[in-house]
Amino acid sequence: MFKAFFEAIQFLFVDILFKPLDLLRHLELKSWYGWWISNGVSWILMGICAYYTVYWIKQLQLHKENGEENQDTTAHSFLNK
Repeated sequence: MFKAFFEAIQFLFVDILFKPLDLLRHLELKSWYGWWISNGVSWILMGICAYYTVYWIKQLQLHKENGEENQDTTAHSFLNK
C-alpha cells in the first residue's frame, strides 16, 4: 500500500511535472536558443525570489515600526531555560 503511494508521487513528479524541464534540458543541448530559454527560466525564477524576499523584508520593517514585533526573549517558552 505504501509502495504504491510513493510510486504515484514518483510518477507525478518525474513523468508529469518535470517533463517541461526535461524538454528544456534536451533543447539546450541541441540548439543555441535552447540555452537562452533555459537561462531565461532561471532568471525569471531568481527575479521572483528576489521580489518576494524584498517584500518580506519590507513587511518585517513595517511590523517593527508599528511596534507589533515582540522581541522579548520570553516570547518563546524554550528560551526561558
